[in-house]
Amino acid sequence: MNTSLDDLQTIGSLGENSAQNGKNTASNLSNPGLISQQATSSLPNVQLQTVKHQRNRDTKVENEMLAVSSIPNPFPELCSSTSSVLATSSLPVTRQHNSSVIKVFNEDGSSQALEVPSDITARDVCQLFILKNHCVNDNTWTLIEHLPHVGVERIVEDHESVVQVQSTWGMDTDSRLYFRKNYAKYEFFKNPSFLPENMVSSCSETNGSLSHSQLIQNFLNSSMCPEIHGYLHAREQGKKTWKKFYFVLRRSGLYFSTKGASKEPRHLQFVAEFSESNVYTLLSGRKMYGAPTNFGFCIKPHKSGGARDLKLLCADDEQSRTCWVTVVRLFKYGIQLYQNYKIPLQRRGSLTTMNSSPMRSISENSLVAMDFSGHKGRVIENPTEALTAAAEEGLAWRRRSCHRLNAYGSTTTTQSTTPCQAIHRMQLWFHHRISRDEAQKLIEQQGLVDGMFLLRDSQSNPKSFVLSLCHCQKIRHFQIVLLEEDGELYYSLDEGHTKFTDLIQLVEFYQLNKGVLPCKLKHHCARITL
Repeated sequence: MNTSLDDLQTIGSLGENSAQNGKNTASNLSNPGLISQQATSSLPNVQLQTVKHQRNRDTKVENEMLAVSSIPNPFPELCSSTSSVLATSSLPVTRQHNSSVIKVFNEDGSSQALEVPSDITARDVCQLFILKNHCVNDNTWTLIEHLPHVGVERIVEDHESVVQVQSTWGMDTDSRLYFRKNYAKYEFFKNPSFLPENMVSSCSETNGSLSHSQLIQNFLNSSMCPEIHGYLHAREQGKKTWKKFYFVLRRSGLYFSTKGASKEPRHLQFVAEFSESNVYTLLSGRKMYGAPTNFGFCIKPHKSGGARDLKLLCADDEQSRTCWVTVVRLFKYGIQLYQNYKIPLQRRGSLTTMNSSPMRSISENSLVAMDFSGHKGRVIENPTEALTAAAEEGLAWRRRSCHRLNAYGSTTTTQSTTPCQAIHRMQLWFHHRISRDEAQKLIEQQGLVDGMFLLRDSQSNPKSFVLSLCHCQKIRHFQIVLLEEDGELYYSLDEGHTKFTDLIQLVEFYQLNKGVLPCKLKHHCARITL
């Protein structure tokens, strides 16, 4: 706008000069005697005015060229670098988005590096790996921050920036991000056992009248002031000794009482707050820090120098540790944690609504159950009979798969020696020859929720198997024995009362029926390769 105003002002001055020259010419025409003298005397002035107009014209052309030079060039590759009008130096500089490289590991040691935007979240990274590995998106995949130099790890919340998490590592090159399932990440929103009534102050004051949903609302509501209290072992700062104190966890931070179980302000001593720190789980507390139990956790500042900056704590059982860690997450992230839990459920609900009444194809509508056991086939119209026939056919197929051809071309059964040994080897819940400790560690890593299980080879009996199952945040191991009856071998968990021809049948049965187990089989531990 300023340039156009300047141009208008220049045009106005040129018009005034032209008008003045016209008046002088008219006066000269009215006095003929002065024409020749003035004409001769005004020649230099005419030449000067001509030169002046020429300079003004050149200046105007230069200004126009400068104005053109500021226009961005849409085709820079078509212009030479020596062009004065569309020079490369005059083009605007394009800003590029910042990107970073992250490296994500799997439990088997495999890893993959990704170049990602600097603001990518943990949920976005998980979605990338879910799509790449064709995993089922069941809202349990998560990133785990693993710090081996201090022996701790934690869940990276779905909304957290992965690049910012890496920035807290400093010069440490051993820290890692793991892509792993964790069924306990949001289990506390559904399972009341994660918040025991004897540890929550609001439950004690109301004699347990609050429901689980109301209790969760109290923790998410910043205006409410629930608290967690109980005894914990704490390692003294700068020492290797542990002492037991009564701790109180509030929104303002973690405190311990210097006088028994007193909650009076004069007896409470501040330990840590959570705005600039995170809660971690100790991986080997007994070995690294001499912890009295295996249920250790710690409060670690974002920019800590090492183990000396950790607030090391230890609970008496897994349920207590889970409660303390869960409430620290609730106090730190508040309603954001609930939104992380609800977003995938809302997306799944919208997809279910869209697909609630799918159109069946003509071929699907024309399919019927048939029975070919007699001389001629017949249509099975009873749905119950159709399901029974399908189950029997599946069982017969498994029995037929256990037969193989001998050298003479005839079928020989292998059930007289062993059942189908390879039929379960490709199942995700079977983990071959891992030890008892490895099985327990794998279940702990993927979340101590009811129904978490895996099957493995028995180390004490090479011909049998073991079912490892989590119930009430405790892991139990059940021997699967091999029985022989009428020349055939079966698998059983209850000393032969319930027999199965293969392990797939056994797992499918206990997924539907609790039987002798404390709970049904619900979630299997799985490993993937990135």
